[in-house]
Amino acid sequence: MRTTCDGRTQRFSGRGKWPVGAETRREHAGGTIRAFRPTDAAALTSILRDAPEAANWTQTSYREWMNSPGAVAYVSAGNGTVTGFIIGRQVADEAEVLNLAVAPLARRRGEGAALLQAALGEFRARGASRVFLEVRESNSVAIAFYEKNAFSKSGRRAGYYRDPDEAAVVMERKLK
Repeated sequence: MRTTCDGRTQRFSGRGKWPVGAETRREHAGGTIRAFRPTDAAALTSILRDAPEAANWTQTSYREWMNSPGAVAYVSAGNGTVTGFIIGRQVADEAEVLNLAVAPLARRRGEGAALLQAALGEFRARGASRVFLEVRESNSVAIAFYEKNAFSKSGRRAGYYRDPDEAAVVMERKLK
């Protein structure tokens, strides 16, 4: 259960919006959404071993990423274990989701949606008006997930991905 700013209490399904300015630590059905810590980098690379559809970054890349201007990163955790993450960035009034992955055993529990909502809330609080992302053209599950979360297709980038070579579907969501 979570309490929204207007005092209502509701079960978190991953579809709700996080209140702007809410604390970094948020509860969801499977555990907690919290800010990424440099010590989480090993867990993120472990999750990526089981998520070939996600962008594969190194542990060092995640640690260095947090020093980048406009960086946004959250993890989902349950029972002391990191089970998912989202990485994004913001430049001026535009933001981008760069990577989102959830461990296979934690999928279909609302963690991906909770992570996405946490990042969108942060982008909104920072003044972003639009959020973009790219997804493999063949990843129909991810495309459906983002469409369910109010993203729409806005373009296509041929040859964007490697191993295998594949186009990216560009998706966008307006925040204001």
